[in-house]
Amino acid sequence: MPTLADIVTELESRYDPRWAESWDAVGLVCGDPSAEVRRVLFAVDPVAVVAEEALDWGADLVVTHHPLYLRGTTSVAATTFKGRLVHTLIKNDIGLFTAHTNADVADPGVSDALARAVGLTGPLVPLSPAADDPRRGLGRVGSLPAPVPLAEFARQAARGLPATAGGLRVAGDPGRPVRRIAVSGGSGDSLLGTVRAAGVDVFLTADLRHHPASEFMEASDGPALIDAAHWATEWPWLADAARHLASASAAKGITVETRVSETVTDAWNTTAKCEDFT
Repeated sequence: MPTLADIVTELESRYDPRWAESWDAVGLVCGDPSAEVRRVLFAVDPVAVVAEEALDWGADLVVTHHPLYLRGTTSVAATTFKGRLVHTLIKNDIGLFTAHTNADVADPGVSDALARAVGLTGPLVPLSPAADDPRRGLGRVGSLPAPVPLAEFARQAARGLPATAGGLRVAGDPGRPVRRIAVSGGSGDSLLGTVRAAGVDVFLTADLRHHPASEFMEASDGPALIDAAHWATEWPWLADAARHLASASAAKGITVETRVSETVTDAWNTTAKCEDFT
């Protein structure tokens, strides 16, 4: 039976904590390194519903993409939802581990899984390569098997990603043929300048703000934009991470059962259009 320390070592060999941004908080959040681990639940967000799922399934460890305490804390009292989450996990001997920006820039990482989910085939290269290793970095650039209209690619991307209330927002001529695509899991408008120079037809990411997107689209020769839910762009990575952990453990003669949470933890759960109120 592997220990929590064994699982952490395996995960960090894939998602090296040294690759994380200086402001990030990755690694083991709670849990006894000597505890045995049989079941590992993978999820995007460390929230109450995920802790409940872990408890119901009998998980020994939850691996999330987003940190619980990104900005630090001086208390884990059960007077806040984060404190209550920590209490729930510790009371039930469930560990919590986070791989965030170190998973974003890994090879393969979050954006590789996103690229495959929306239909990109063939080789993928980082949109913004890491200085010390050009195989790693933020975002990915790849191609579709053949050019398709922007509207068709948007529909294909929507089918490949988990459904959320907001769906996908598209900026650009729906009939424009597109083939070379850039993607970045999570918030991506900091990469708009890089995208413009990348020679791509579309940039698919999340959390695009009005002013940067509006100014970007003023350039008629630039790529189209597709804005998806933050949670949806990162969810495909969970299956990749779970498969890696299971296969790497099996290669060492260790059996670890993994599960990807399908609970939608996107903050937005419904939409309303103007015509709904006329």
